[in-house]
Amino acid sequence: METRREERITRLAQALKRVDKLHLKEAAQLLGVSEMTIRRDLSEPSSSVLLLGGYIVRDLRQNVGHYFVSDQQNLNVGRKQRLAQLALPLIEANDTLFFDCGTTLPLLIDAIDDDLPFTAICSAINTFLALKEKPRCRVILSGGEFHADNAVFTPLEQVSVLDVLCPNKAFISAAGLDAQQGATCYNLNELPIKQLALQRAQHKIVVGDSSKFGKVLPARIGDFNLFDTLVTDSAPPPELSKALRAAGVTLRCG
Repeated sequence: METRREERITRLAQALKRVDKLHLKEAAQLLGVSEMTIRRDLSEPSSSVLLLGGYIVRDLRQNVGHYFVSDQQNLNVGRKQRLAQLALPLIEANDTLFFDCGTTLPLLIDAIDDDLPFTAICSAINTFLALKEKPRCRVILSGGEFHADNAVFTPLEQVSVLDVLCPNKAFISAAGLDAQQGATCYNLNELPIKQLALQRAQHKIVVGDSSKFGKVLPARIGDFNLFDTLVTDSAPPPELSKALRAAGVTLRCG
């Protein structure tokens, strides 16, 4: 027999078959209990749902191939830190920079000297939270609808801040780097802002550690000729190296 907690979790899981996420307040109203009760329910391991940033979402293990920032931030941390150090020399005083979403770029932002003056454009909450800690950074956040799984905002109107700004450098995160398919990521909602940043920026930098080599994810960012530089932690395999050279991409690896 199910306990009351299990019954509530089952009802939440059923509700999430119809929508991608439920706000904590909405979930409490649905079940007729307090928000604290749901927080308590989900403080213990669950096989179907979890609480992420004030939203109830399906557990990653039930959504193979989906992306949640909370799950990715503790993966390959050493490689991501190495990427941050490799990319850091590309940032100079008074740059106007675009920082993409994901879990690698906040580590790059953390490594920036607090005395360095720069302007930063971003569209992800975790990137914004890292940038706001930099005392000499002017931060511009592209707002809109918030997506809890990958922590990004997507504009509600046709106009984006990147329609009126031209960063001199754009740091784009990729979850897949493949010789045939180019650079890919998990979520379609990331593509418009990534592609607009690539159109506007003077120097386009794709960032991805070696665990991304040979992977192809559902959302295609584009061919490697969109980029000038790849920052990664080790030399790519021969086929991928050949494709990058043919596209004129410079490697920063180590």
